[in-house]
Amino acid sequence: MIYESIVNRRTIRKFKQVPISREILTRCVDAARMSPSGGNAQPLKYIVVDDEKLLPEVFGTLSWARNIPGYKHAPNEVPVAYIVILLDTKIRDQAGSDVGISAMSISLVAYEAGVASCMLGSVDRERLRKILKIPEYLQIQLVVALGYPLERSKAVEMKGGDSRYWLDENGVLNVPKRRLEDVIVWNSYWTDSGKVAS
Repeated sequence: MIYESIVNRRTIRKFKQVPISREILTRCVDAARMSPSGGNAQPLKYIVVDDEKLLPEVFGTLSWARNIPGYKHAPNEVPVAYIVILLDTKIRDQAGSDVGISAMSISLVAYEAGVASCMLGSVDRERLRKILKIPEYLQIQLVVALGYPLERSKAVEMKGGDSRYWLDENGVLNVPKRRLEDVIVWNSYWTDSGKVAS
């Protein structure tokens, strides 16, 4: 089931305007909290945003779908919650791989509950810091947008190295993925003859 969830989960950027229960949002953060952390330092903190007054302000700090020409949100398609992942620099000065691990944990727990997600690194951090009153020692690492899906997205085989998404005639977002045989090598990258191993 974990494999199927990872393979079938896609990033979603348009959401139904249905609130997510705090129980689900808490489970998402708890899964992130329990995820692996380099040296078990656990330097990450989380702000969950579900206040209707704050949601549009947070939305305005995020850059959406730059790879999809003309992709815009209507007011009834925006996220209904966010989880802001923060690095506590009093614990550690770099997050390492912890941020990606925790974001994926949040995303998978959300997916299991029928909630879609979008991980965003393109953030106006100073503006978001002011909106959420985040102290300076907490660095904004990533924002995970959440909501029940209002669009469909599917993985398709990448052609010619082009990783840009596109909307098909049915309005389904197509997400190119490299073939498994293009990314996997067994035991050593180069053979003695100087060719990529297979």
